[in-house]
Amino acid sequence: MSFGIVTASVAPVREERSKRSGLVTQLLFGELFEEEEWRDGWVRVRTGDGCAGWLEGSAACEVDDAYASDYRECRREVVREVFGLVRREGDWAVRTVPVGSVLPCYDAACGRFRMGGDFYALVSGCGEDDGEDARATLARGAFLYHNTPCVWGGRSLQGIDSPGLVQMAYRLAGVELARSIEGQAAQGETLSFLEEALPGDVAFFGDCGGGLTHAGIVWKEGHIVHVSGRVRVDRLDHNGIFNDETRRYTHSLKLLKRYL
Repeated sequence: MSFGIVTASVAPVREERSKRSGLVTQLLFGELFEEEEWRDGWVRVRTGDGCAGWLEGSAACEVDDAYASDYRECRREVVREVFGLVRREGDWAVRTVPVGSVLPCYDAACGRFRMGGDFYALVSGCGEDDGEDARATLARGAFLYHNTPCVWGGRSLQGIDSPGLVQMAYRLAGVELARSIEGQAAQGETLSFLEEALPGDVAFFGDCGGGLTHAGIVWKEGHIVHVSGRVRVDRLDHNGIFNDETRRYTHSLKLLKRYL
């Protein structure tokens, strides 16, 4: 099995080998993936959270099995601010990496991390949390994406979808969740009533057929942070999400989950 690691700030994974093809998901700097095949400068990848598609080869570098094993076992930190600045050792240029990027094999004493055979330094940005409560970290992380446009398959400030927001906010709080709504709904503890929910719990919404189509992060005082056109805050009650602008319910509540 072959592996690669993303060296671009944000790397689109597409349905086909074309920049015009539909977006499956986005990989962020420092994320590991499995390589399935190479063709015409594109690599067919399978991500750590189960997505599959085509990635431009120039957005990543190949790594060996030993490094892939180290990656899974080593300390990995996450950029928890809007962006971080990193520099590869031997280069003068500093590159910007977005919130949610992974810093693998991270040495907190010197802010140094390893990407395959290259060492990098964290020049600026948050590689470590500051000891705050995980739910507070999660809420702060979710609001970093406030007003980010809705992009199906997105996981970055360039654009994000509803399960992407949930996944990335929880990553900032130190919890790795599945990429899809169905995968996230299968994880964690199920809550029986909205009154049980705490800030940071996740609400899932669906259609009359019982399928789940949307997710958001419960906030305080009967509100939810979610993606509808953009990352926004709306009211939440036992019926679902109520949009004050349109004066109507937009999503029907189906399920509540706790991961912390």
